[in-house]
Amino acid sequence: MLHMLRNAVATLLALISFVTLPAVAHARLQCVTYARQISDVQISGNARDWWSNAEASYERGQEPRPGAVLAFRGTHAMPYGHVAVVRQVVDARHILIDHANWSGPGAVDRGVVAVDVSAAGDWSEVRVWYAPTKSVGLRASPTHGFIYPRTVTAKAESTPSAG
Repeated sequence: MLHMLRNAVATLLALISFVTLPAVAHARLQCVTYARQISDVQISGNARDWWSNAEASYERGQEPRPGAVLAFRGTHAMPYGHVAVVRQVVDARHILIDHANWSGPGAVDRGVVAVDVSAAGDWSEVRVWYAPTKSVGLRASPTHGFIYPRTVTAKAESTPSAG
């Protein structure tokens, strides 16, 4: 009987602590949250919507650049799409990316390879390193392209003073 009482009290305490913790403590790190944290691209919405949401605010293109966000299309396998931040351009077909929630729920992968496997060489289809298999994944994933962070350049504009 004492054993059952201890179990009931332990269960009750666990439930109380779970309910009183903020919702953020229960959430897993998502790709969009991570991309916003580590990049200068600040877009809201599901990853599948970032490409269209970027249209009025950010330049977009098919060329990888460090700091750019690679926007994946939503598919049957990834209905909400995916986003990853370019860490380094290795060559015309290989980049290193940082992203979350790819190799496992909430997992962060840093400096992993993404390979352009598109027929046109335009980064419209990629294969990405998948930690559980320790290799690039077998599935090619369609992308929209790259969203480039805004670059702010300070220009000193001075007018000569009359005198």
